[in-house]
Amino acid sequence: MTQRIAQGLGGIDKILDRDESPKMKPSSSPIIDVVIRLGLIALLVFLSFNYLRPFLGLMLWAMILAIALYPVHAKIVPKVGGREGRAATILVGGIVLLIGAPTVLLSVSFMDHMLTLYNQAISGTLQVPEPSQKVASWPIVGEKVESTWRAASENMRGFLVEHEHQVRDYARKALSIMGGVITTSLAFLAAFIIAGIFMAYAKPGAKTTGRIFNRVCGSDIGDELHILSVATVRSVAVGVIGVAFIQALLLGVGFLIAGIPAAGLLALAVLVCGIVQLPAAIFVIPVVIWLWAGGDGSTLSNIILTVYLIVAGLADNVLKPMLLGRGLAVPMPVVLLGALGGMFVSGLIGLFIGAVVLAVSYQLFMAWVNEGQHLEDNVARVKKESAASE
Repeated sequence: MTQRIAQGLGGIDKILDRDESPKMKPSSSPIIDVVIRLGLIALLVFLSFNYLRPFLGLMLWAMILAIALYPVHAKIVPKVGGREGRAATILVGGIVLLIGAPTVLLSVSFMDHMLTLYNQAISGTLQVPEPSQKVASWPIVGEKVESTWRAASENMRGFLVEHEHQVRDYARKALSIMGGVITTSLAFLAAFIIAGIFMAYAKPGAKTTGRIFNRVCGSDIGDELHILSVATVRSVAVGVIGVAFIQALLLGVGFLIAGIPAAGLLALAVLVCGIVQLPAAIFVIPVVIWLWAGGDGSTLSNIILTVYLIVAGLADNVLKPMLLGRGLAVPMPVVLLGALGGMFVSGLIGLFIGAVVLAVSYQLFMAWVNEGQHLEDNVARVKKESAASE
């Protein structure tokens, strides 16, 4: 009897083992493991991007400035005993004093002009000159523009009452532009400070970036693409954006000294036109005419200011061959599209970032399309020009 019970229990154990063994066996499918890992990586990338997104534009602009200014920083380092941090502090401090002060003055002038127009429009004291007879002859919109312009010039208060909603919309846009100018000015100063920190740790940062390029692009062309990217950033940032920025500052200071109305607004227009490769003469000539026709200065001061404005307006013809020839030549349509697209997406600071990012993307894309045919020649030329400049 006992033997039969033991045999029955043994059979039950075998049945239970056979039923439960498939359920208890862990899964060993590599596909599931890969999917889980990719999902976790995607989640981390998504969360990191969301947390860094408010600072992404500022950090990217600071990195561009650090790459563009590093050759100057490298020349200062031996003169301060090889201290990277002290050299970066001296360079950034000098830039903030020389460039930051005029930038702040022009920004204040721009905001003051916009605020004056806003207050005059709200109070009804805004004076609009009568339109020229040629306005009505403009194609398609000439008659409508002429009638609206004349109505505003004859009875501004009635015009504002009649178009109250449109005026309020434009006023909100003007306030938004002023807020954007303030934010951009502060972002410029902050970007220079962060760029100084980047330059102080440039050597370990360059090694890390090189390892990233080798990891992503492969060890065969990783170093070459790294050098290519750095050269493209310097070429566009210094040769295009730097020249436009310098010329806008020079002309903006001249506009302020001459007492030109809306000097900050004109300087901003010069900056945008410089980046999109339009000549500064379209602003210099009307300003010189206004200076002699309506200015209150003496003849000597007018002559000095006229010479200064003409020289500043032609400065890009001297600076571009000196700066744009270094590094790599990027087609102007690429820079133009990047600048305009960046401005539409990210405002004024996107005007600078967009041009550089699209230029780097273009160079990397063309290197991939050509399968490295001209990569070694470009890298050798960049190294040769860098050694000659040092």
